[in-house]
Amino acid sequence: MDNYGSSSSSYSYQNSGYAYPHNTPPSQYPPPNSDPYPPAPFPYPYPYDPAYSFPSPYAPTPFATSHSGPLGYHHHSPSHSSSPLPYPYPYPYPASTPAPASAPPVTQSAPGPTLQQHGSFQYGSGHYHDQQEQTTGNYPSVESPTQIPPRANSFSNHYRQESYSSVGVGISTKHDFDTESVSSTGHSIYPPLDDLLSNVHLSDNHPTALASPPAHSVSPLISSPQSARYERQGEFYGYPNSSFSSNWEGYYSDQVGSPSHSVYSHSSSFNGSQHTQNMQVVPFQNTGSLKVLLLHGNLDIWVYDAKNLPNMDMFHKTLGDVFAKLPVNVSNKIEGHMKTKITSDPYVSISVSNAIIGRTYVISNSEDPVWKQHFNVPVAHCAAEVHFVVKDSDVVGSQLIGVVAIPVEQIYSGARVEGVYPILNTNGKPCKAGAVLKLSIQYIPMETQSIFHSGVGAGPDYYGVPGTYFPLRKGCRVTLYQDAHVPDGTLPEVRLDGGFTYVHGKCWQDIFDAIRQARRLIYITGWSVWHNVKLVRDSSYASDFTLGDILRSKSQEGVRVLLLVWDDPTSRSILGYKTDGIMQTHDEETRRFFKHSSVQVLLCPRTAGKRHSWLKQREVETIYTHHQKTVIVDADAGNNRRKIIAFVGGLDLCDGRYDTPHHPLFRTLQTVHKDDYHNPTFTGNVAGCPREPWHDLHSRIDGPAAYDVLTNFEERWLKASKPHGMSKLKRKQYDDALLRLGRIPDIIGLSDAAATSEHDPEAWHVQIFRSIDSNSVEEFPKDPKEATNKNLVCGKNLLIDMSIHTAYVKAIRAAQHFIYVENQYFIGSSYNWTSHKDLGANNLIPMEIALKIADKIRANERFAVYIVIPMWPEGVPTGAATQRILFWQHKTMQMMYETIYKALVEAGLEGAYSPQDYLNFFCLGNREALHGNETTATGSPTAANSPQALSRKNQRFMIYVHSKGMIVDDEYVILGSANINQRSMEGTRDTEIAMGAYQPHHTWARKLRNPLGQIYGYRMSLWAEHMGTIEDCFTKPESLDCVRRVRSMGEMNWKQFAADEVTEMRAHLLKYPVEVDRKGKVRPLPGHENFPDAGGNIVGSFIAIQENLTI
Repeated sequence: MDNYGSSSSSYSYQNSGYAYPHNTPPSQYPPPNSDPYPPAPFPYPYPYDPAYSFPSPYAPTPFATSHSGPLGYHHHSPSHSSSPLPYPYPYPYPASTPAPASAPPVTQSAPGPTLQQHGSFQYGSGHYHDQQEQTTGNYPSVESPTQIPPRANSFSNHYRQESYSSVGVGISTKHDFDTESVSSTGHSIYPPLDDLLSNVHLSDNHPTALASPPAHSVSPLISSPQSARYERQGEFYGYPNSSFSSNWEGYYSDQVGSPSHSVYSHSSSFNGSQHTQNMQVVPFQNTGSLKVLLLHGNLDIWVYDAKNLPNMDMFHKTLGDVFAKLPVNVSNKIEGHMKTKITSDPYVSISVSNAIIGRTYVISNSEDPVWKQHFNVPVAHCAAEVHFVVKDSDVVGSQLIGVVAIPVEQIYSGARVEGVYPILNTNGKPCKAGAVLKLSIQYIPMETQSIFHSGVGAGPDYYGVPGTYFPLRKGCRVTLYQDAHVPDGTLPEVRLDGGFTYVHGKCWQDIFDAIRQARRLIYITGWSVWHNVKLVRDSSYASDFTLGDILRSKSQEGVRVLLLVWDDPTSRSILGYKTDGIMQTHDEETRRFFKHSSVQVLLCPRTAGKRHSWLKQREVETIYTHHQKTVIVDADAGNNRRKIIAFVGGLDLCDGRYDTPHHPLFRTLQTVHKDDYHNPTFTGNVAGCPREPWHDLHSRIDGPAAYDVLTNFEERWLKASKPHGMSKLKRKQYDDALLRLGRIPDIIGLSDAAATSEHDPEAWHVQIFRSIDSNSVEEFPKDPKEATNKNLVCGKNLLIDMSIHTAYVKAIRAAQHFIYVENQYFIGSSYNWTSHKDLGANNLIPMEIALKIADKIRANERFAVYIVIPMWPEGVPTGAATQRILFWQHKTMQMMYETIYKALVEAGLEGAYSPQDYLNFFCLGNREALHGNETTATGSPTAANSPQALSRKNQRFMIYVHSKGMIVDDEYVILGSANINQRSMEGTRDTEIAMGAYQPHHTWARKLRNPLGQIYGYRMSLWAEHMGTIEDCFTKPESLDCVRRVRSMGEMNWKQFAADEVTEMRAHLLKYPVEVDRKGKVRPLPGHENFPDAGGNIVGSFIAIQENLTI
């Protein structure tokens, strides 16, 4: 039934009908009541003597070559052998006393498991000694040979070098705002701070540590299947709980608590806050050696179950021990009231290169948890091992139970490795006798996945990005916008296939018209919505109506007008006391403007949820935002029917956003921008200073995908409007504000919403993506087991939609010719940086782009990437936060260029080509040669060397790139509100929305040549805006001629921008002011180490302690 205020809807997306196929566990997995583990076909090779462990007397044997750099790896084509690679360790292992042949079963009284959502999104590392206790319960006994090939394990940072040297584990001090990172010894659960800090080492990935015996990897208790399976149609990519590598959990604690010890290690639990990113407690160092290999593809993983886990709930265990000492009759009476045993709440995190790539949900109160949870994880990591970290969810965070490590060498052939593995603590001993984890893992290399071989939108049956919340919708129409307005005649014509000419859209004018023509509903979401902004300012179509005026007018006509605006916690209006807020979003001002109208404004704070700690809630509310920007209205569908259309992109309806491709600095200060001056770079007197030009991307969607944008609004509104605390006593119920479209017969539903036929050559296929969690939407399932059916990820007390990141990775992997990116930020893949690897900016996007170029170099094929970013992040470029962002951006650039250079060397092409023949970064800027006294400074004067005075004198300023978009091969476009950084991609930080779209009649697969559809026209229009012209080479952006031509234009424009002489700029594309040598080293541009006029180090700086704000 069509009911828009309830949990169901006639057109709400039902994933069961569209979801990417969800696998059930393999058929060979036995029924729950049967013995799940048959006798081992070979004896477990590692002896165990509980009395002591064996230090290895051998130093690691280095490989023939070694080097330093972000991408030191062996690039091998995966072998197709039918068995896993053996451990390559030649040393004889010292003999030991064999383990007993059997052990009595352990009587357990744990109650049946229940589910809860949890996750301390930090992780760490640990070392294991090569020992194993006898298993118990349903697990087979094993025999221990006297000699085995030893192998060293590491759960530390994987250094990118050919000879992989393990480093000791430590407690990460990256925090989650849920608990402190604590490790205790002796009789106290929580040690004095001095004890913890005694081992602290501040370093840049060069930790020192005490000597300690090496750790050794574990073998499965049962054999692995011998068949290698590479391609699993319908299974690879984007499965739930695995969208990307995120630094969700702290480094593994250096000590593990067990029932027989008074040593407890709680993981850091500031949920990514990471206030002391570079501090590690490193208790010992491992001298083992493992080969680091590049994993680029997908990991297909099943985490089945665990057995015989220790009871980590020490409070209840201690209480039980006290009862046991009481007289028998008293103890029996007390225990009679304890209906169930209180024990561990286990979950498993999966990590590669110290980056979490997946996690199971928490099973409460169980020492024998059964997950049967599937992950299909995209990976682009250099690693020696895949770690399965078993933790106990705790009230104040989590405790490490133990770790299972699978060597990458063992899975690199592509064979599925399946087995039962002992769970070892950091001393190399089983965390408990018989504690084991059953899992399976298979590496599926990129080259074996056909979905990435034929472009982004190949074939009529292409089903879009799999593993996402919303499906691909067909039969849509899309309009793509650049900037808020493009006046007629501003940009040159672009010819398309079929004799069409690209039409330059007028974004804010179209939004104004859509609002004005709405009859039923107007729903707006925004980071900022300002009632006083004027949407239409073109002299031929100017309107004096502000956004607030037209919205109040429409509400008086009976149109339902709802505004869902981020509640900036620093802006307040209480009893006449008003603060504008640090971000100056006008949220309180807009609320007051509509207070006595029928327009409903819901200020929505970014919350962490009531199940999080007070500190975590404060962090989320203060640092993170609701960042989506959408406008949803009903529109004329013909035949007296109405339909839903939606606008999605990067433009907020607020001050400072209105601009045109000319991007004026001074000329419009007294006209178009008279009441709309915005430039946060300057503080104090800004009279006569240039405005900050604004470049952005946006879109209009007509068709079924617009209904998914509406569903997003409804889910968010229902969550935000749910009364809390004293608000429950108020009469006003915001959930009643949503229209039930099923009760409005003239509005067509989703099933009838197609805007055009699929046979129409101008038809679009569109898919909606989000970064959002269950703290911000109402309709996510309560049971985490159901999350997989909705393609959601398990998090700490929440479920997460991370499909924007999934969409970016999928598009990059499918790219065949070129990638064009415009984004406000470009930070990621920190796990592969030369330093600060534990930063937590673990999104795959930069690494995927670099590996795409590397793959094309090895294949001797042309490929090019153009990335346009702001000259500096908005604000004061000398500020600490801005400098940090620039520093992380520089680290990202450096990693990418070194990866490309390494591929050139491998292909023997380093003499013929440079990294910049494949990858280039640009920014935008403008300069106006004003005649006469066109700008008159008033007010108090500023110092001659201040940014204000210098910018007035030199008449120049950057054009702020606020875009959030990517074009691939002129056939696919992604744009929305999401930046390329961890804030936007993780899903638990800023809330985001984006669209991915293509025209099925304008793809490489359909045309067998460069497609000349709307996306091609859009890119050419953007390039015409940035470069002031259109040249023939622009039609083949992957060509070396085009790359070098665009780069040379950027270099010439930069020289004009930076020159002492003031000249009018006709083109705006500038080379990003860094120097990249032929070996990929990124340095400040000689003579331009700081930004012109505004100052600030171009490559940034990092001082003090890292926080989540800047990544």
